[in-house]
Amino acid sequence: MIETFNRTGPLMEAASYPAWAQQLIQDCSESKRRVVEHELYRRMRDNKLSAKTMRNYLIGGWPVVEQFALYMAQNLTKTRFARHPGEDMARRWLMRNIRVELNHADYWVHWSRAHGVSLEDLQAQKVTPELHALSHWCWHTSSADSLIVAIAATNYAIEGATGEWSALVCSSGVYAAAFPEEDRKRAMKWLKMHAQYDDAHPWEALEIICTLAGMNPSKSLQAELRQAVCKSYDYMFLFLERCMQLEHAEKAPVAVRERMALAES
Repeated sequence: MIETFNRTGPLMEAASYPAWAQQLIQDCSESKRRVVEHELYRRMRDNKLSAKTMRNYLIGGWPVVEQFALYMAQNLTKTRFARHPGEDMARRWLMRNIRVELNHADYWVHWSRAHGVSLEDLQAQKVTPELHALSHWCWHTSSADSLIVAIAATNYAIEGATGEWSALVCSSGVYAAAFPEEDRKRAMKWLKMHAQYDDAHPWEALEIICTLAGMNPSKSLQAELRQAVCKSYDYMFLFLERCMQLEHAEKAPVAVRERMALAES
C-alpha cells in the first residue's frame, strides 16, 4: 500500500515534500540552472538581443504558449473523480488554471506586437525547425505519458523554469524602458505575470505529483519523473542555444555565414 502524502509545511519550501521529491529537485537542478541563467535571458534583461533574435524567440516560443492550455486539457482527460486524492487535486487545479493559460496567450501576442511580430507571423511559424522541438516534446508527454509524468514535465518543469527566467528579465528596468511608455504595460504583461504571479504554480504541481506518488514511489517512477523533468529543461536549453547560434551568426562576417550555411545544408 502506498503511504499517502499530505503537505503540512509551506507550499513553496522543498522541505515540505518527501525526501524523494527533494532529491528530484536536487538531481534536476543543474539542467534547470542552464536554462534560467542562460546568456539569452541576460541579454534580454539588458536589452542587448538583436531584433531578429527576438523575432525568432517569440515566434519559436509561440506554440508552447498557445498550446499550454491544451497540454493541461489532455492531462485533465486522464483524471477520474474520486479515484485517487491526487487525481481530484489535479482535476480541480487543471480546471481552474486552463483559463489562465488562455489569457497568457493573449499577453504573448501583445509582447510580440511590441517587437513588430504580428499574430500572422506567430501562426506562420517561419523559423528554423529546431525551435519547434520543445513544443513537440510538450505535446508528446501530455498525450502519451501518464498524468503524473506529464504534469512533472510541463506544469512543474516548464512553468518553474519560466517563472525564474522571467524574474531575471524583469530584475532591472532596462528591457521595459526600451518600449514606448504608452505600450510598455501591454508589452511587459506576459513577463510580469510569470515573474510575479506564476511562481506558486510549479510548487502546486509538485504537491499534486507528491500526492499522486505518495511517500515512497518506486525507483522506476522516480527515474521516469527525473528523466521527464530534465528533458523539459534540456529542450528549453536547446531552444535557447539555437537562438543564440542565430544571434552570433547574424553578427559574423558574410563569408563565415556562408560557410555555416553550407555546413548545415
